[in-house]
Amino acid sequence: MNGKFIVVEGLEGAGKSSVISRIVDELKSAGKTVEQTREPGGTPMAEAIRDCVKHDWDEQVAEETELLLMYAARVQLLTNRIHPALKKGYWVVGDRHDLSSQAYQGGGRGVLESTMRSVSEIALKGFKPHLTVYLDVEPAVGLERARGRGELDRIEQSGLAFFERTREKYLALAKSDDSIVTIDAMQPMEKVHSAVSALIKQYVMGK
Repeated sequence: MNGKFIVVEGLEGAGKSSVISRIVDELKSAGKTVEQTREPGGTPMAEAIRDCVKHDWDEQVAEETELLLMYAARVQLLTNRIHPALKKGYWVVGDRHDLSSQAYQGGGRGVLESTMRSVSEIALKGFKPHLTVYLDVEPAVGLERARGRGELDRIEQSGLAFFERTREKYLALAKSDDSIVTIDAMQPMEKVHSAVSALIKQYVMGK
C-alpha cells in the first residue's frame, strides 16, 4: 500500500519547522513510518543546488535560473527519496514542495504562468502532495520573525513587496485546491499546533 505525502508551506517566519515536528509526532503516534524532506534539498545533489539558490551572488540571478534550479532540486528529491518512500508505504512530510515555486517564482518573481505550467509538467508529470498545510502569515510579521533567527539569505532579502505578491499567490492557490488547508499562523503557536494536530488526526482516520 502506498504512503501519503504531506507538505507544509508558508512564508519565512510562518512556523513551518515546529508544525512539521508536530505532524511527524502525530503520524508516529498513529503507527506510521515517517520520512522527512525539505526543499530545495534533501539529497546530496539537491543540497548543493540549495546552496547555489540561496547564495548572495555578485551578479543578477535571472528569474528563470532560480525557477529551473528549484525544479532540478525537486526532481532529484522525488526520484531518490519521495517516490521510493511512498512505494514502501511510508508517510512523507515535506518542508515545501511545488506550491512554493508557484508562489515564490510565479507570484513573487512574476514568471509567466505558461512557463510555470510547462516546467512543472516536465519535472513532476502531474505528481502532487496528498495534503498541503499552508501556514498563512502577514509578510512583515514573518520577515521580522525570520530576522530574529539570524542573517537573511538571498531570497529572504527580496523585499516586502515580493513577499506580499508571494502571499497573494499562495492564498489564491489555496482557495482553488481542496487538498490545501490554510491555517492562520498569526495566532499563538499553541493554537496553530492544536489546529494542525486536529487536522492530521482527522486525515489519518479518513485514510
